Amino acid sequence: MNRYPAWKYAVILVALLVAALYTLPNLFGESPAVQVSSAKASVKIDAATAARIEQTLKDANIKAELVSFEGSSVKARFGDTDTQLKAKDAIEKVLITDPAAPSYIVALNLLSRSPAWLTALNARPMYLGLDLRGGVHFMLQVDMQAALTKKAESLAGDLRLALREKNVRHSGISRAGQTIEIRLRDTATLEAAKGVFQDQFPDLLPTESPDGSEFRLVARIKPEAARLVQEQALKQNMVTLHNRINELGVAEPVIQQQGLDRIVVQLPGVQDTAKAKDILGRTATLEMRLVDESAEGRAAESGAGAVPFGSERFLERDGRVVIVKKQVILTGESLTDAQPGFDSQNQQPKVDLTVDAKGGRIMRDTSRENVKKRMAIVLFEKGKGEVLTAPVIQSELGNRFQISGSMNVNEANDLALLLRAGSLAAPMEIVEERTIGPSLGAENISKGFQSVAWGFLVIVAFMAVYYMLFGLFSGLALAVNLLLLVAVLSMLQATLTLPGMAAMALALGMAIDSNVLINERVREELRNGAAPQAAIHTGYERAWATILDSNITTLIAGLALLAFGSGPVRGFAVVHVIGILTSMFSAVFFSRGLVNLWYGRQKKLKSVSIGTVWRPAGASSLPTKSVKSAPSTNQT
Repeated sequence: MNRYPAWKYAVILVALLVAALYTLPNLFGESPAVQVSSAKASVKIDAATAARIEQTLKDANIKAELVSFEGSSVKARFGDTDTQLKAKDAIEKVLITDPAAPSYIVALNLLSRSPAWLTALNARPMYLGLDLRGGVHFMLQVDMQAALTKKAESLAGDLRLALREKNVRHSGISRAGQTIEIRLRDTATLEAAKGVFQDQFPDLLPTESPDGSEFRLVARIKPEAARLVQEQALKQNMVTLHNRINELGVAEPVIQQQGLDRIVVQLPGVQDTAKAKDILGRTATLEMRLVDESAEGRAAESGAGAVPFGSERFLERDGRVVIVKKQVILTGESLTDAQPGFDSQNQQPKVDLTVDAKGGRIMRDTSRENVKKRMAIVLFEKGKGEVLTAPVIQSELGNRFQISGSMNVNEANDLALLLRAGSLAAPMEIVEERTIGPSLGAENISKGFQSVAWGFLVIVAFMAVYYMLFGLFSGLALAVNLLLLVAVLSMLQATLTLPGMAAMALALGMAIDSNVLINERVREELRNGAAPQAAIHTGYERAWATILDSNITTLIAGLALLAFGSGPVRGFAVVHVIGILTSMFSAVFFSRGLVNLWYGRQKKLKSVSIGTVWRPAGASSLPTKSVKSAPSTNQT
């Protein structure tokens, strides 16, 4: 009746071992570290950079616990913060030769102390939120008017091309802020222009008015189209911010929309506020321009003359000078895709580019007039431009074309990545900034741990006093629940915040509620005169339906918080929901396994240690600390 088959104990044992393994990394804590990443999209971080940093630390007599190259950054771990700061200064002195335009970002960070064998098993500590780990909090406001102005400027260019293709003659197109003005000579061209607006520009609302002997058509962006532009600008900025924050190596950054025009950015573990602000404020734009092939331009490239009027001087990635015309043919906004590949004719590495319809028309016209001339792709970061490549235009181009030449596979992959790199859709400014130090985070962790620990101890003590041995079984089940909860959070790489720790303490109280229901149901069966073995079996069976109902209703509330909440509410909901699921395993399956292991093999069980069983008035009394059943021959 009260015996588990061997496979159920095997499931319990495996669950405990896995939970212990994935909980273990959380016990090692974090150590101060220095992270080196690229400050320019064209600067590559590789194993050679890691070796250079390691040699720099040796030359400065600074001992590092670990120097590793991970992904796109090099991380060096140290024993204390003083060594961390000395290492940062030494690395910056070697890597950053030009403080005005640094090629590398050297930032302070925190790294887990987990041993390599645990990391190899993919057992990692759960992420800690800003309030527990320390870090920086920013609120950025997006300039939506700038986004709308940028959209109006793009539409003005498209309108100019569309009118030219339809052979609609006008006296000029001008843009003032977010309005586009077209001057037309007669009613025939006015009607033709209206037809172009209706067919190709549904986002614009044109309004006509006479202007002397001519007509004036003023177009404004429709309100619904303006809202869509603002939403897209906010989403693009959030994606771009996420890509940039990856350079800081933040394990679980929080990037959330707040209101219609604000973005909240939280970077747990980042200690260097200035570096974080520098990363968030970076602007990277891509432009395609023609190379100045004139005699003056060639002389300027060789250093024998001045830069011609209407051109600019840039450097390629290898340091060569390129004289590029100021007129911008295409920007990165027109580029929709860039993928590396191999040329089918000579099997040389190449990069396939795809541009939108507007960009295809521009490329077709420009390439037709400039065959056998060079076109430079210029990347601008922090106001400074660098030529990524300057290939020769071999034939007329369209929406799809390729860049090929003297580059290897790695260079083709890097170039494709750079070309795909996004830029901000609209400028932003930081309107709120907060820094939470690691000491405050450690204090929050300590207080949260104490609240969970004291809550656990008080609950276990009460259960042991009130329910005797069954209370101890309940305490062990509660400990297993806590172990499973931390393990699942670690396996999911969930973010634990201070509200999450509050949910963890609450989960303990809710988990023990299931054991209280079971114990009271067993007591009720004993009061009704059932044999101990039968009371245990019936108590667990009948309590299960009540436990399931109560947990499902609580789970629905937790899922609602998880679906509609954000920030601290969401952090609370994650731990709350996982805690409910783990408590159902520990309070019912695991605790009954303990009871079956202790009592199940006793065929003639006469008493169970479950505390005082109060009988109704007039009934015969039973011992206070145990319950004895009448002899029965059919007990199992």
